Amino acid sequence: MAWQYRFRPPTGALHPHRQTLRVHNARSSAWTTALPSHSLLFPGLPLHSTRLVLSPIRRDDAAALFTLQSNPAVMRWWNHPAWTRPGEAREQIDDDLAAHAIGTQLKLAVRESLEGPLLGICVVFAVDRDAARAEIGYLLAPEVQGRGYMHEALQQVLAYLFRTLRLHRVEAEIDPRNAASAHVLERLGFHREGLLRQRWRIQGELADSAVYGLLADDEAASALPT
Repeated sequence: MAWQYRFRPPTGALHPHRQTLRVHNARSSAWTTALPSHSLLFPGLPLHSTRLVLSPIRRDDAAALFTLQSNPAVMRWWNHPAWTRPGEAREQIDDDLAAHAIGTQLKLAVRESLEGPLLGICVVFAVDRDAARAEIGYLLAPEVQGRGYMHEALQQVLAYLFRTLRLHRVEAEIDPRNAASAHVLERLGFHREGLLRQRWRIQGELADSAVYGLLADDEAASALPT
């Protein structure tokens, strides 16, 4: 069973994260598409823990991400079915990188070393810097579950959000039947704040969502690693 989240992209656009800059190439007299560095809006990356490195997702992660998100067991509690086309992973990463560039989303690859294989992802999305809040999601490959990796990774992510980005509130939304994911959040100090009944319809099945929240001034936040 994978740790998962309910990703809720902005509405009103077919590709809500594909916002890019057009740059003129003087040598070829052509316009090309480029993304500004995410380092200005998300400074201080990558993140390091005792066993893990969390760095922004890369285009060469597409094959590993497809393997992860095409697994029906991994995607059991997700808000969309398992992928069936490798191109879906490439398209998602392009959207992720565009969202990084404008500061609305950060997808971090979880690895044991900077160039190691992709083990999972931690996602920060719906970033609202005026309200000082964001939502998180997470997913870990089945073969590395049970080692405490996701707890370790999310400790670093939360410390980054509260101390580097100076957010005040972090939320997570999960399927209430996903006991493993609930355990991860509760161990980190999240409070279950409510239930959204029949929030999603996935492959014909209506599913509830449990909403969790953690505040920067909660006791659990003060215990995060420095």
